[in-house]
Amino acid sequence: MNYKIFFGVLLAFAIESCSPNGHENEKHDEHEEVKFQYTAYSSYFELFAEADAFIVGEKANVLSHFSILPDFKAVEKGKITITLSVNGKETKQTLDQPTRKGIYSFDIQPETQGKGKLTYEITTDKGTSEIIVPDVMVFANDEEAHKASERNVVSRTNTTVFTKEQSWKIDFATSIPRLEPFGQVIKTTALVQSAQGNEFVIAAKTSGIVLFNSGVLPEGRDVSAGQSLFSVSGGDMADNNIAVKYAEAKNNYEKANADYERAKELAKDKIVSEKDLLSAKNLYENAKAIFDNLNKNFNASGQTITSPQAGFIKQVFVKNGAYVEAGQPIAVVSQNKSLILTADVPSKYAEVLPNIKTANIRTINNNRSYSLEQLNGKVLSFGKAANSDNYLIPVTLQVENNGSIISGSFVEIYLKTFSNNQAVVVPTTSLLEEQGNFFVWVQVTPELFEKREVFIGGTDGVNTEIKKGITANERIVTRGAMLIKLAQATGTLDAHSGHVH
Repeated sequence: MNYKIFFGVLLAFAIESCSPNGHENEKHDEHEEVKFQYTAYSSYFELFAEADAFIVGEKANVLSHFSILPDFKAVEKGKITITLSVNGKETKQTLDQPTRKGIYSFDIQPETQGKGKLTYEITTDKGTSEIIVPDVMVFANDEEAHKASERNVVSRTNTTVFTKEQSWKIDFATSIPRLEPFGQVIKTTALVQSAQGNEFVIAAKTSGIVLFNSGVLPEGRDVSAGQSLFSVSGGDMADNNIAVKYAEAKNNYEKANADYERAKELAKDKIVSEKDLLSAKNLYENAKAIFDNLNKNFNASGQTITSPQAGFIKQVFVKNGAYVEAGQPIAVVSQNKSLILTADVPSKYAEVLPNIKTANIRTINNNRSYSLEQLNGKVLSFGKAANSDNYLIPVTLQVENNGSIISGSFVEIYLKTFSNNQAVVVPTTSLLEEQGNFFVWVQVTPELFEKREVFIGGTDGVNTEIKKGITANERIVTRGAMLIKLAQATGTLDAHSGHVH
């Protein structure tokens, strides 16, 4: 499979001439080592390269870091070919494996000066793809390279170094902020309950003593449809004994059946009148109806209670050996496939409730967030009047149970309204809060990050609106921001610690 992709290229030049305090020196020695940095992205890879100045006839080292997207983990194996193309002339080198994890160290010698491009052809077990870095300069001599580097020094104001080797070891990612509609968000809590039709209450059909068929029936136990769960017996009871009623109904049925059969034979010889035959038939059918009803639901030892559906035991209301009345609930069997989320919102939001189109749901037990679409959910309804006891308006949603949301618990819910207003939106995980102020890490290079204060708008639990501080084309850290902050706190990191030159 062959992928040729070129997009989203960010090109940065830097010179390794920083003083220990992080500020750029104003003057450079003519023998000082000049480094240029290049960054490029494709659908599958991030490239960050630190290269010697490309000078005609001189060998230049290109230390190239490759991360696999979208997880930003190091490329551990694969063949990569680098090609420097200038004025129709190409210089190539192929490495069959990394020099070290995620890093390929190339040495190429340009043949002609001018503006060209770097092309990386990456071949892994998943196919072949390309990353292209445009506008790469090849200089005639060291003096030209120094002058170019002086014009393109990267500012290190309020920045922190976080190397690729460090980012590969943690949960780390960067991305471009999204520009998308972001409407009003209502944050509240919701009670989780099983949807109607997903739960079935099992009730006693007669009075008697409840016996658990398995001896114990813990809540949460899986059951199948038709599985025997309980029996209700009145055998030891003097009054309202179902065993006695069953035996009586059986005897009456058998006697009425015999009388009716005998009456039919006698009626053939006109020994029994038509009236007596109809009377015997009536007694038989009444006795049969009573016995069939008892025989269907009971036996000589009492009532056997089975599960009406597959699911699990959600709740048991009685103890083994307890007395129950006819119609008394014994247990609840739930399928728990669909859940109903009931949220109450203040009445001041009444006007925007018709505009609620979706929601984000955050579980409190594991602090994970889901969109309504991820749970195949929908907004069922919203109240047209406030409840008299709390003056809140109910909003009801239905979702599929993915196993993370527990019936009977509470979840945080962010009700999202529709809007045509475009906003700069970033993942909430991008934000750092310090004394009420919010910051993000803006990527200068894949190893250099600027701490930038931002002013936030609304949040839906997953994404947050940025009103001021960054633009939609600045790449920011979306995962791992706190660890970069810790690296900043140490203040001792070498900008090229761990690199092999």
